[in-house]
Amino acid sequence: MEIIVLIAVLIFSIMIHEISHGLAALWQGDWTAQQAGRLTLNPAKHLDPFGSFIVPFFLIISQIGVVFGWAKPVPYNPYNLRDQKYGPAIVGLAGPLSNLLLALFAGILMRLFLVMGISSSSFIFVPLFFFIQINILLMIFNLLPIPPLDGSKLLFTFLPISEHTKQLLEQYGFVFLLIFLFLFSSAFSSVVIAIMRFFSEYVVGINIFSL
Repeated sequence: MEIIVLIAVLIFSIMIHEISHGLAALWQGDWTAQQAGRLTLNPAKHLDPFGSFIVPFFLIISQIGVVFGWAKPVPYNPYNLRDQKYGPAIVGLAGPLSNLLLALFAGILMRLFLVMGISSSSFIFVPLFFFIQINILLMIFNLLPIPPLDGSKLLFTFLPISEHTKQLLEQYGFVFLLIFLFLFSSAFSSVVIAIMRFFSEYVVGINIFSL
């Protein structure tokens, strides 16, 4: 049952992540995502069979400790954005920001339920814990400055990178990402756990790892 809840939370979270990109682009004047029918909560419009189901399921059953996935990227045209300099960064940040807000909402709800006297062993805390865990992971993962992740848009916006280097990074971004995860997965996991412990103490008010 918990595996089903975890996958459902993951799918919903990555959907909101992608929709947020589209909404940020729309706010900046680009209608591409809306015209493509991507500003919707209909899962069929967003889910990628490999990234939304196969990869998460494999990570769950392998029990390697890190579960993530992705949806189909929301299309947008950077040349339609009103702010040509910072517009792509705003669109890129919208996804991780949505994950932060989902984690905060789940953490505040968890704290409210505890104040109301609901036992921490109640099943209602299971999806809330997954919302915190998955969305913090998605936020940090997507902020890595490696194409095609959202952090690369910040990298290209604020650092003087030549067009040739940018194209090279985008072409081999997935390879660089795999190398990073292979070499620094332990450090990455440590950062995620540290942020979750901080979140646990100052938002929820209890050690959520003990639930």
